[in-house]
Amino acid sequence: MERSLKNVLVVSCGFLLLFTAYGGLQNLQSSLHSEQGLGVATLSTLYASVLLSSMFLPPILIKRCGCKWTIVGSMCCYVVFSLGNFHANWYTLIPTSILLGLGAAPLWSAQGTYLTTMGNLQAEKAGKLGKDVVNQYFGIFFLVFQSSGVWGNLISSLVFGKMSEQEAITEEQLMSCGAKDCLMGPVATNSTHHPSQQLIYTLLGIYTSCGVLAILLVAVLLESVEDKLENERERGSSPPPLWSTLLSTFMLFRDKRLCFLMFLPLYSGFQQGFLSGEYTKSYVTCALGIHFVGYVMICFSAMTALCSLLYGKISKHTGRAALYALALFGVLFEENKEPAFANYRLGEAVGYVIAFGYSSFLCVSTKLYILLGVLSLAMVGYGAVEYLESKTACKVLAAEEKNRAEEEDVRTEM
Repeated sequence: MERSLKNVLVVSCGFLLLFTAYGGLQNLQSSLHSEQGLGVATLSTLYASVLLSSMFLPPILIKRCGCKWTIVGSMCCYVVFSLGNFHANWYTLIPTSILLGLGAAPLWSAQGTYLTTMGNLQAEKAGKLGKDVVNQYFGIFFLVFQSSGVWGNLISSLVFGKMSEQEAITEEQLMSCGAKDCLMGPVATNSTHHPSQQLIYTLLGIYTSCGVLAILLVAVLLESVEDKLENERERGSSPPPLWSTLLSTFMLFRDKRLCFLMFLPLYSGFQQGFLSGEYTKSYVTCALGIHFVGYVMICFSAMTALCSLLYGKISKHTGRAALYALALFGVLFEENKEPAFANYRLGEAVGYVIAFGYSSFLCVSTKLYILLGVLSLAMVGYGAVEYLESKTACKVLAAEEKNRAEEEDVRTEM
């Protein structure tokens, strides 16, 4: 097995273990901690922290610590959040959610930078197009990563499946579930039994163990990419000053393509916020019970994992226009990988914060209309980027043809 592929698999398995824990725990926050809106408030605080982190931390941490140790340090923040859930209250969940948020943006920026760098280096060795190898590596990563939703939710369903028998849900209760959930407060619309504290501790123990294993796996087995990056920098220009690195996340907004593309991560944040905050509570827990949350989310995660592999394989044949792929930011902004991925997390965090912010005040049907509106903007923005890219490509081709014509005229005159 080639070394670059081995490193991709190590990163993928580390994220698999980490998000087996965090993904399952996130999906249960609004159902486990529904009193006084603690669960939704925790998620809102978490992604507000991600928003602030995305603005400054990723380029600085990646520059100072390198991709590998940025990933390891950020993973520790996720484990601390799991520990905070053992004694869930406002004084444990809010501070640990802030810490997790500060680590989330550097984690994903380092992951994106690492895979993009590995893909380009491998493409250079193999004589292939960089974007093809990068797309393949992202496809492998997301196949493994998205399956974390399967395992994390399966664990929660098996653990909570040991609960005592649920009370039958009445027709009156069902009438207030799903899109009809319109309570103007954080009180849950169902009367299903809450899991015992022993079952919650069992689940949290499993999740915390997964997070610790993820840290050890990456710290021990992942090859550092910084030596290779230094070689690239030696062949190129000198590294930018610290202030430039700090502001690089915002400076990239001078590129019109990024401004249009930001609707994509914004929608991703809205959609995932709805999935974690509304869908699991108003559709699944309300109508079926909390022990069914895991099983329902397994179906979502399994399809996402399969599509990640499929899209990574066929993108080199169909082109970007036929697919929406997260590798997109690394391909379009190859010279500014760290700030590009930081901006992706920034846009996603904005979507999360807004979605969780209005969670306790709007009807579910209204939230669905908002989702459709943001999705429409994302599609229009992506279309604008593809149009700009095609215009740039046409100008390059025209310039090349003009140069060839001039060369032929010179030869003719000679």
